[in-house]
Parts: sequence; C-alpha cells; structure tokens
Amino acid sequence: MSKFGEIIDVETPVLLDFFTEWNEQSTAMHSILRDVAAALGDKVKVIKIDVDKNRELAEALRVKKLPTLIIYKNGEMKWRQTGEHDANTLINLIQTYV
Repeated sequence: MSKFGEIIDVETPVLLDFFTEWNEQSTAMHSILRDVAAALGDKVKVIKIDVDKNRELAEALRVKKLPTLIIYKNGEMKWRQTGEHDANTLINLIQTYV
C-alpha cells in the first residue's frame, strides 16, 4: 500500500483505471485511455490496475463495478466514476486538475 501512496502523491494528476481482462467495458476503455495519455502527454499519468491481481487495493478503495476510474492529485482523490467514458470527456476533466 505504501507504493500506492507514492504513485498518487504527486502534483501531476494520476488517472487510475481499475479493470479486468474478462470485463468487456474494461477492455473497451484500453484504447480510449491510450488516446487520453497520448493527447495529454506528461500532464497526466494513466495507470491501469488489474483488479484480479490487486484485490487488496481494490477492496481498500471499495471498487465494486468495472471499469472504475479515479483521478488523484497530491494524494487526494479529485474524481471517481464507474463505467465507460469517451476520450474527450476524460481529457477535458483531467485538464481541470493540471
């Protein structure tokens, strides 16, 4: 868990994508998140977290539905939502925290 704290406790916004390979909505978000990362470059960190491999973290953050997207900045959760989102919506949202 301390490693997680290091990941989110940065000035650059961090977009976490909680997913599983067997969830269709989760896998549909992969290409969208690549587009977001490409569009914003070093203004954001996009990190995919496989819930099946990180159950303890998912439980600690009460991730119940997939995909769950969370934005952190300076260690503080700024935004959280489940379900699919388009790239432009995510880009505009993240830019409010840059």
